[in-house]
Amino acid sequence: MNVVFCNGLPATVEDLAAPALRNDGHFTTFQLRGGAVLGLALHLQRLDTATRALFGVGLDAARVRKALSAPLAATATRDATVRITVVPRAGSAGEGAAPEVDVLVSLAPPAEPGTAPLRLQSFVFQRDTPAIKHAGTFPLFQHQRLARRAGADDALFVDASGHVIEGTVWNLGLWDGHTLTWPQADALRGTRERLLQAGLSALGVPQRIRPAALAELAAPIAAFACNSRGQQRIGSVDGRPLSLAPELDGLLAQALATQPAEPVD
Repeated sequence: MNVVFCNGLPATVEDLAAPALRNDGHFTTFQLRGGAVLGLALHLQRLDTATRALFGVGLDAARVRKALSAPLAATATRDATVRITVVPRAGSAGEGAAPEVDVLVSLAPPAEPGTAPLRLQSFVFQRDTPAIKHAGTFPLFQHQRLARRAGADDALFVDASGHVIEGTVWNLGLWDGHTLTWPQADALRGTRERLLQAGLSALGVPQRIRPAALAELAAPIAAFACNSRGQQRIGSVDGRPLSLAPELDGLLAQALATQPAEPVD
């Protein structure tokens, strides 16, 4: 299953030509399970905020829901990996005017996080316009390729002062056995990170947001990566092993269980 709709209708070659040839726009990705989404309101908020920031116009949540419901109904899909992309409509804006936008919805098979702990290679790098999940993803996957060539699974980004920022397509959490630390940095704040923060708060688990040095990522600290697919434990960073605290997976699952999935319809 790989389906693309544009503004609620099956996408044509003309619909996809400009997005394919011009690297512009922004997106959000999530897992649909049983017709419902964890943090759907957060994804809709992300799309509206980024559309306003990039194009100077809002994006109504009802429009996005309608654009999403169309391919789900047409394909009778209840479980999928969903990507919603917002792009400026070709030729829709004159000089200095805000463009109209198209809403592309793609459906792909459901995905789950890996089960083996990740081996990370660190790189000094920061994404351009990090607060927006924009279409400029080439450097993310190039650093992932470089990490894999070095024998790791993925890349971890740090700033010039040696503080952790984020992963290629995920946020990072650190666990010392008592408190969950979220690195403070100019990064894309993910929906899964926000759901976990809300769930851990509901459970009364201590949390803090502060700058975290790369050197801290070593045993006895445990760590995990989180994105729309879920959470995955981190086994090592630059060859330094981290703790695999056995209680952490259960704690994160309990936190997410406090956050109900929202139906699309």
